[in-house]
Amino acid sequence: MPPLQYIQPIFYTIIVLNAAAAFVTVFRDRNRDIAATWAWLLVLIWLPIIGFIAYAFVGRKLPKNRLFRLRKETQIRLEQMIQRQREALGTELMPADAVTSSVRGMVSLFLNSDGALLSRKNRVKIYTDGHEKFHAMFQDIEAAKNHIHIEYYTFYNDQIGNELLHLLERKAAQGVDVRVLYDPWGSMGTFRSFFKHLEELGGHARPFLGAHSAILDFRLNFRDHRKIVVTDGRVGYVGGFNVGDQYLGRSKKFGYWRDTHLRIVGSGVFELQERFIRDWNATDAEHRIVPDVNMFPVIRVKGNTSLQIVSSGPDSDAQQIKLGYIKMIMTAQHRLWIQSPYLIPDDSVLDAIKIAAMSGVDVRIMVPDKPDHAFVYRATQYYARELADAGVKIYYYNNGFIHAKTIVIDGQVASVGSANMDFRSFKLNFEVNAFLYDADLAQELERIFLEDQKISSLITVQDFKNQSFWLKFKQTFSRLLSPIL
Repeated sequence: MPPLQYIQPIFYTIIVLNAAAAFVTVFRDRNRDIAATWAWLLVLIWLPIIGFIAYAFVGRKLPKNRLFRLRKETQIRLEQMIQRQREALGTELMPADAVTSSVRGMVSLFLNSDGALLSRKNRVKIYTDGHEKFHAMFQDIEAAKNHIHIEYYTFYNDQIGNELLHLLERKAAQGVDVRVLYDPWGSMGTFRSFFKHLEELGGHARPFLGAHSAILDFRLNFRDHRKIVVTDGRVGYVGGFNVGDQYLGRSKKFGYWRDTHLRIVGSGVFELQERFIRDWNATDAEHRIVPDVNMFPVIRVKGNTSLQIVSSGPDSDAQQIKLGYIKMIMTAQHRLWIQSPYLIPDDSVLDAIKIAAMSGVDVRIMVPDKPDHAFVYRATQYYARELADAGVKIYYYNNGFIHAKTIVIDGQVASVGSANMDFRSFKLNFEVNAFLYDADLAQELERIFLEDQKISSLITVQDFKNQSFWLKFKQTFSRLLSPIL
């Protein structure tokens, strides 16, 4: 045991070395958001060993050589397919100036920031119950003749996961081209061996960007949070449901699972198809997809929905979905209703919501009344308290767990997809949303919100004031970590 007079210098030396290592670790990434930079400094300095372990899981950037490298010939082929559809469908794929002035700015925003085509005359159905969503999706997969493309953040090795896998195996045995893209972290416990028989039958399954397991790819950030299904280039699914028993209400922890998902029939499927092809080819260059007419068929349906499929992720600095959220918030004149399991907005989104509320817009935000991640939930409560002070009506959903990611404004425009109202979805994960320009669908989502509101609790400013000091402390501390949650 060293003499007492040596302990203090050793202790100070460790503190100085740890602080120096923290500064070098954080500031070597010059493009990191300043809020995240200071949050990581706080963690690394105050939690010397634990902080660096956490940084290894959460803080590291995705190497540029693992970001999207789309082969030139594939890009050209995709552009040719999309151009073919535009020529064949004529007025069903239209420029921004062909829509009403109230949404023209939003359409232009997505065209300029993401190249997202405006698709018209789609048939769109909303699902809020997992049993109904999976029943419809299984029917569409069963009917597929040419290809099935599936991309999920979570694909669990459980009852519903095995039911879907066996269905895909049957289709692969029939000669249908089956491809599954999954995130290994979100699909914790699902290994490559789970898909072995599918691949023996001619199907393909890959972990996103080539990671083989959550253990080997120990990074919480830059996950594939998208949920995409495309069958025969004609039917597409996008929304919040993953593949797992908990999404069917089979988890005692969460109870009933309330989510929102879309089934799209029409030219809007093209953008989901293109997104999947890009993600697949970035992951597996050896078995890359060469787009053909079977993946982009000319389809005409009698629908009323105009929409844009918008993607965002760490492969772009544009934060396209976040910009869309801000545009919706600032466009709202009467009503702005939001559902999200996580409410951790950055300053730009937070200010936009406050401005809307203080301008007289009826702003309502619904979040769960129970946590699935402790720090995230406490940070959500902090921002809910801050927004309540600005006049926002905060509702805690009481009938299980609400996982829906929806925004609807004035009963005219809506967004449904995978992106939460938080830093992670804005900057750190790969996301996809459908922005819907259809009054009937928007009003249906409003009716769904009102039904959910009946089984939710309105949390008033006084309710937040009455919270204990310890609870407020946990909320405030979690808020300090919000840029990295």
